Amino acid sequence: MEKQTPTELPFRELALEYLDGLYGYAMTLTRSKTEAEDLVQETYLRAARAFDRLRPDSNLKSWLFTILRNVYLNQIRRRQSGPPIVEMEDQFSDLPDRASSSALDPLSAYLASLKRQDVHRAIESLPAVYREVIILREFEDLSYLEIAEVLNCPAGTVMSRLGRAREKLKRVLEHWRTDGGSAMGEASQNESLR
Repeated sequence: MEKQTPTELPFRELALEYLDGLYGYAMTLTRSKTEAEDLVQETYLRAARAFDRLRPDSNLKSWLFTILRNVYLNQIRRRQSGPPIVEMEDQFSDLPDRASSSALDPLSAYLASLKRQDVHRAIESLPAVYREVIILREFEDLSYLEIAEVLNCPAGTVMSRLGRAREKLKRVLEHWRTDGGSAMGEASQNESLR
């Protein structure tokens, strides 16, 4: 089926496809379930208001991610003088468990769960500029140019940050390659990032 352009379908039908990805990106930025939900809601409100001005050849996904990031940055600017609010719940508890639905046995499911938790912790340990670019590339599958548009920086900067982020993650997650043997090799590690 051929993909329809933004003017051919109503906003809600087109934009809902990106809801999970936007929420994941918002969690990466805010590290708070409540703030991420508010951020996604504000993003959709702003996007719905401006949807009729979107060019038919526009990339809706990168447009939504750009709006979300801009809303987030504006919120940070407004709150800089106030005290930070910290949410204590696990920010990844609502994310779908991809491994459990495809695991063949309990051990595989358990190891995949451990690996996924390690990957999330490793990503969270990255500085914001690297964390952001990893999420947009590895989880949201945006191109370098789309990420550059979202982050408002050159594509070369995106590639550089992504390379550094991957190197940092590789070092942090090295134990999965050495401890896990051939079953937990590099291909499995790369799959955990997706």
